[in-house]
Amino acid sequence: MRDLVFHELGLAPRWKLRGAAVATRSAPATAGIEEVSQMDWDALRQAVASCTACPLYATRTQGVLGVGDIHADWLFVGEAPGAEEDAQGEPFVGAAGKLLDAMLAAIRLKRGDNVYIANVLKSRPPGNRNPKPEEIAACLPYLVRQVQLIQPRLIVALGRFAAHSLLNTDASISSLRGQVHHYHGIPLIVTYHPAYLLRNLADKARAWEDLCLALNTLNNPIPEGENNA
Repeated sequence: MRDLVFHELGLAPRWKLRGAAVATRSAPATAGIEEVSQMDWDALRQAVASCTACPLYATRTQGVLGVGDIHADWLFVGEAPGAEEDAQGEPFVGAAGKLLDAMLAAIRLKRGDNVYIANVLKSRPPGNRNPKPEEIAACLPYLVRQVQLIQPRLIVALGRFAAHSLLNTDASISSLRGQVHHYHGIPLIVTYHPAYLLRNLADKARAWEDLCLALNTLNNPIPEGENNA
């Protein structure tokens, strides 16, 4: 209507500021926490693929939601995709992934069979740097929804970023290991990230102890509060 008025007054065509036009070209809208909490797997996958909640979307190849049995008893949570994960769209496919597969095999598990694997971050940080707090905050609703959909019987937090994010703590890995924690009523065991173990072979024995604790906990779950940090 305003354009028609300008035309009738002989003031057409209207000129628009270039900056105003550019300002309308915003990034795709990102789902809010409430919306994520209602998503099914298909919607969650699409949301991660198109997420712009933090600047990592601009440097990633693709979002990496997770992989495995969506009805698994076991949920393993790592830190963030690396270069190979970013390229292939699947978590833990590099050298750390091979070690994780070996760790699973040691307790008679295998990827995709009663096991789901995810990361706290769904986008790769440039240069595989540590995640920033604001990046974790932006991605955490996706992981929370994954836990809700999978309803695992046990969670294994791989490394300090997974442990800190799920347990809302900044305690050291050494102080969190060796005990059963709980995430919204689900038993949670903390152990080292496979990438760390590749650099610190001596701690593989401690990681084995953590896996044994996880296995025993799954078979004989400890009620929340009885042995919970």
